[in-house]
Amino acid sequence: MNNLHKLDLNLLLTLNALLIERNVTRAAARLHLSQPSVSVQLGKLRAAFDDPLLLPGPRGMLPTARALALFAPLQAVLAQLEQVLQPESAFEPATAEVCWNLAAADATEYAILLPMLPALRAQAPLSRMAVFEAVPARMAHDLESGQVDLGFLAREEAPPGLRHRTLFTEHYVLAGRHEHPLLQAQPSLDQFCALEFIVVSPNGGGFRSNVDTALELLGRTRKVVLSVPHFLIVPPLLAASDMVALLPSRLLKNALGGLRTWEPPVSLPDYKMAMVWHERMHLDPAHRWLRERIMAF
Repeated sequence: MNNLHKLDLNLLLTLNALLIERNVTRAAARLHLSQPSVSVQLGKLRAAFDDPLLLPGPRGMLPTARALALFAPLQAVLAQLEQVLQPESAFEPATAEVCWNLAAADATEYAILLPMLPALRAQAPLSRMAVFEAVPARMAHDLESGQVDLGFLAREEAPPGLRHRTLFTEHYVLAGRHEHPLLQAQPSLDQFCALEFIVVSPNGGGFRSNVDTALELLGRTRKVVLSVPHFLIVPPLLAASDMVALLPSRLLKNALGGLRTWEPPVSLPDYKMAMVWHERMHLDPAHRWLRERIMAF
């Protein structure tokens, strides 16, 4: 408690902004303060923690190990203080004018958002939703900064320090057109490796996935002839060609349209789809209501 008496709690807001922005000018804009004021507060923070906290770097400021260790607990404390200082009001979906920002891959949009959206629109008709492309490497930053309220990605890709709930377990199936000359029966490993594959590469241009790693353990390779950045273009490409693809089973559940599926003749691990969110949104009534609606599907 003695340490609290030595530290103006407003300085914690400044430290939080500096750790998010890693730039004094941007942190000042975020706090609606002048740059010199933030520089003075940074000096006080350095003295209070007996650590430089942020050091000049080639592209902004670099946090010290002490600053990095402070970030997660600081975010949790500020989120709890925000809830203490703002009395919680009940969320009324029928009259609420709220906008949710979500981050999801197109396959996730199809598997999760598409089936739940009609009920969401009926229950919260004045709400709006913006969906952004999910980039796992940027997810933590987007949630911390408030650019995104809720994200969807494979559980193993979820950044540490975020809240998460597993929605379902997914697995990949081999898909191709009904008349495919090499897919009239369950393919052998030899037939599988002889097929021409489409690979979905969210970051663009990739021709490998965990399938290739599994095949290499068996001393085998496959033929990847096309790389695309999105899942939803793949089914029509398969229907119009002799190419095949390994796709999430839920994507194909309602989009077969001339396609047939087989279990691949190589063992592939399932993955868990999760929704992730930042601590600051955990107790927000509207956010909690949305999470409950998604879990219901």
